[in-house]
Formats: sequence, C-alpha cells, structure tokens
Amino acid sequence: MNNTINQVMNHKQAAIDSFGRLYDTIIRLRSPEGCPWDREQNLKSLRSNLAEEAYECIEAINENDFMHIEEELGDVFLVSTMMGVIAEESDKLSLASAMDKTVDKLVRRHPHVFGGSKLDTPEAVTEQWNKIKESKEGRRKKDSVLDSVSNALPPLEKAYKIQKAAAKTGFDWPNAEGAWDKLKEELEEAQAAASALAMEKGKNAEARWMSMEEELGDLLFSVVNTARKHGIDPSLALHRATEKFSRRFHYVEKSMSKAKEKMQPDKLDQMDKFWEEAKNMEKPGF
Repeated sequence: MNNTINQVMNHKQAAIDSFGRLYDTIIRLRSPEGCPWDREQNLKSLRSNLAEEAYECIEAINENDFMHIEEELGDVFLVSTMMGVIAEESDKLSLASAMDKTVDKLVRRHPHVFGGSKLDTPEAVTEQWNKIKESKEGRRKKDSVLDSVSNALPPLEKAYKIQKAAAKTGFDWPNAEGAWDKLKEELEEAQAAASALAMEKGKNAEARWMSMEEELGDLLFSVVNTARKHGIDPSLALHRATEKFSRRFHYVEKSMSKAKEKMQPDKLDQMDKFWEEAKNMEKPGF
C-alpha cells in the first residue's frame, strides 16, 4: 500500500513540475523574443488544432500504442495550455481558475466519493450528476432530451449523439435491420433526386439541387444510425476510412512517380492498378 501511495505522489510531483515547464515554455514562445508563428495565434486560430490533436490521440488509443498515446496526450495539453495562456494575456480567464472550477465541479458532482451518499451503478451516477446540475448549480432543466447535445459539435458527431439521446427514450429501431432498411430507402431517394437534377435544365434546377442536398443529408443521417445500431462511433469509423484512403493514395502517387507517369484522368486504369496493389498489401499475411 505504501509503495502505491509513494508511486502516486511521485507521479503527482512529476506532473506538477512538467506542467510548470510546459507553461514557462509557452510563455517564452509567446514573448517578443519568441516564435513569430506562436505569437500570432489566438483562440479561434487554434480551434482546429485542438480538434486535430484530440482525434490523433483517439487514433493512438485505437492502435493501443502507448508511446504514441503519450505523445498525443502531450500535444493535447500543449494546445489547451497555449489557449489558456493566450486568454490570460488579456485577463479573460486564468488556467488556475479553470482547473480549480473543474476540481470543484468534480467534487460537487461526486458526493458518493467525497460525501456520504452511496451509489453502485454507472446509471445511478449519471442520474445523480444530472440532478446536481439542475438543483445545486441552477442549470436549466432541459425541455427535451435532445437539449443535452451541444450545438457546437461537428455535424457527424451531433447526429450520433442526438440519435443516442433519442434512443434512450425508446424511440429507436428494435434491431439493426430497421436501420439497414431505412438506409436502403434513403439511398434510393438520394439517387432519384440526383437523376432528377441531372435531367433538369430549366428554372427548377436550384430547387432540384436543394432536394438532392436534403436527400443526401438524410442518407448520411441513416448511415450514422446504422453505425450506432452496431455499436460503432461513425466519427471514428470515418476517421479510420480517411486514413486508409490517404495511405493507399500515397502509394498510388509514389508508384506513378516511379513509373514516370503523371496523375491525370487518362491514366485512371494505371492508377486503379496501383490502388489494388495498395489494398492487397494491407491484407493479413501479405
């Protein structure tokens, strides 16, 4: 037991020291003697960096590569700390206050750990968490279960979370087959809308285009629903698919360059050949 306590205390002190080094380094980078790129950053310019680093950390977790996870967690700390330092420069907030408020919130919402109540299941903890938000923190009670989903989320993640929230009320397909049937229906409707747009030459072209946009939106929403019914996070699935495409496309580019061929439409057959090579190289046992 004492060894465990000593280990925790050592990790705690190391984390405190390392965060101090990170904070001091960012202060130096933002100073007049620092880096031109770092000095010109602001909260808005770093938004995409924060999202990108979070996704890279998720990918490292998917790979179960702890050296990579450590690196990506460090990058998440880097971007979030830089954003805090930038806000501190104009006295908009302080990182110390932000962390203190988070700790206070954790303690307040975990009376079963820091107080006298007892809870035995994750579901009970979630219910208590929401009650504390409303009764002790004065958060407005939601008019709808969907109100708990942030409007700031990217569309794909928002669709996923809205579907999950609705499903908790029982508003859901009883099994995955219903989601697959709906997906096929939406695909047919999107194809019909695309055909109608292709044939439209007159004043209704804009309306046809908007109809196709709507149908494609419904199709994407159904894809998200189908993924959810199989326990798959669509954002992570799309991220992995994008990474896979990038790997194979890079192989095609390199192969075409070695063959002294240009990447252009009339070389599609040759590019397809290299694409298939890239696919086969990723198969187990290749």
